[in-house]
Amino acid sequence: MKISGQDYPEVGEVVVATVTRITNYGVYVKLDEYNEREALVHISEISTTWVKNIRDHAREGQKLVLKVLRVNPQRGQIDLSLRRVTGREKTEKLLEWKKNRKAESILKAAAERLKADPNKVEEIKNKILSKYPSIFDALEESAEIGEKTFAKVNMEPEWASALAETAKQKIKIETADVEATIEVLSTKPDGIENVKAALLSAKKVRAPKDARIEVYTIGAPKYRVEVVARDYSDAERILQEAVNGAIDTIRSLGGMGRKLN
Repeated sequence: MKISGQDYPEVGEVVVATVTRITNYGVYVKLDEYNEREALVHISEISTTWVKNIRDHAREGQKLVLKVLRVNPQRGQIDLSLRRVTGREKTEKLLEWKKNRKAESILKAAAERLKADPNKVEEIKNKILSKYPSIFDALEESAEIGEKTFAKVNMEPEWASALAETAKQKIKIETADVEATIEVLSTKPDGIENVKAALLSAKKVRAPKDARIEVYTIGAPKYRVEVVARDYSDAERILQEAVNGAIDTIRSLGGMGRKLN
């Protein structure tokens, strides 16, 4: 990932580039994250198989995810590889690149709203990066919880407000929703209270602050447990613990409980 002020990528780094021209010996590209510096993907680095026609693998204007092989700042030379990029590296890099572009657009919109100069924008970036791994991470958090996100970096109130409001407009918070139906009942004299205690146990499961657990009555003795979380694996884990908590509690109180689906 590019470091602020760095003009050249590092060897082994995965970068995003745009194809500018194609020759019979390789593909010339401009590096999107490095001031559009020109670089070359030699034909030998296009594919793991024999390349009959380079245009079968690249076209002008296409975005490519590439790996840096050699860098020579003195000669202004950067050599890249297409064939050495794994599927996972390509997916992760494109996601990171898209997030960075989104972050830049939000910063630009906030700066225009505040009529700020470029130097101030760089100062804001550095403030955010002093506490967050990326600009997008901070903006995504602010889209969910508001301008208090930026209290951690001593952001000026007008900037905190502008960034949080713009982020909320431009960033869609992705969530994972999972649910299960349980049966909880008790024939004891205090059965109703026992059922309430069991359902309360489901809602008391420890969960990240951005997760939510809800329990709905379908029609006694059937209840739906619903979990909303940012991460699917977290949602599944929380749901399982919530279901087990309700069932274990009602059984410990002499009632009956089971998961229906």
